[in-house]
Amino acid sequence: MGKTSSFKMTDKVSPSAAVQVRKRLYRALKCVLIGMLLLGCTTLLCAQDLAPRAYLITPVHSNAVTLTWSFYTGGLDFNNVVPISNATGTYSVPVFSLYHSLNFFGRSANITGSLPYAVGTFSGDVGEGDRRSIYRSGLVDLSFRFSVNLLGGRAMEVPQFVKWKQKKILGASLKVVAPTGQYDPHKLINWGINRWAFKPEIGYSQRFAKNWVVDAYGGVWFYTANPQFYNVPFPVRQTQAPIGSFEGHLSYDFKRVLGSSKFHGWASLDGNYWWGGIASIYGIPNPETNQSSSRIGGTLSFPYSRHQSIKVALSGGTYSRFGGDYTNLQVAWQYSWLGRPK
Repeated sequence: MGKTSSFKMTDKVSPSAAVQVRKRLYRALKCVLIGMLLLGCTTLLCAQDLAPRAYLITPVHSNAVTLTWSFYTGGLDFNNVVPISNATGTYSVPVFSLYHSLNFFGRSANITGSLPYAVGTFSGDVGEGDRRSIYRSGLVDLSFRFSVNLLGGRAMEVPQFVKWKQKKILGASLKVVAPTGQYDPHKLINWGINRWAFKPEIGYSQRFAKNWVVDAYGGVWFYTANPQFYNVPFPVRQTQAPIGSFEGHLSYDFKRVLGSSKFHGWASLDGNYWWGGIASIYGIPNPETNQSSSRIGGTLSFPYSRHQSIKVALSGGTYSRFGGDYTNLQVAWQYSWLGRPK
């Protein structure tokens, strides 16, 4: 049997070897920093939705093109998982979306496809205040959402829709995120998550006192495994537990917009809460990555022509146990039509 050797804390280490060890530890901390920053921003893009009136009924064959610009700035809370402080991120996400409503076995339904692109810079202090930052620009994963109204939302043509008045609506939706975004397992930061994500959701909406609407949604994000999560010296398989989410909105219809009673706008108070998402590598979960966070904000939407409208939203984090705690400003322009564009 050959002899085996082990390193003990009492063994002497040459100064040059000690320097090399410190450098390796430092590089590892840098990898952890950027990986955690990535986890925070990708979770934000997937889990922190604030979407008032998501189960709104529209006539069959309604269409809309939406261009959205979202600006995020804020910090990240690592819950003492790693020795990183003052971690921040600032990034912009333009999104192109296409919406179409349809008749789904007699029920009102719609499908939305969204293609985002992100540009941002992330930074943080590693160890004793050594500031590090990184810049990334690229496509984010493509997403699709199919929604159908189960109660109070039968499919209607324009003549029937004009006479219809919303009362109670119960709907269901499925959002799918495809791994089409920028991803390289040998790079520390990627905008894509290199895995599929699915979010089934139940939504309830009720109108009361004529001009008030209350919305409540409950859903769960499920993730497939990422077979090539960044790691040194080679990528590894990473999994993530489901993330539960709850979202609520209270909105009010305005009868006059820009001095005209012809167009109607609305404003809403928005809030959400999500939890879960423990990450595992080599099948070993890290409980400290369990997320528990919430956001609150407001949205204003108003038309300025027959086919065009503007929506402005502002939201911020109210509580964050792990991950991103960002302030988000969102501005969207929408062009809508029935059938073919006029």
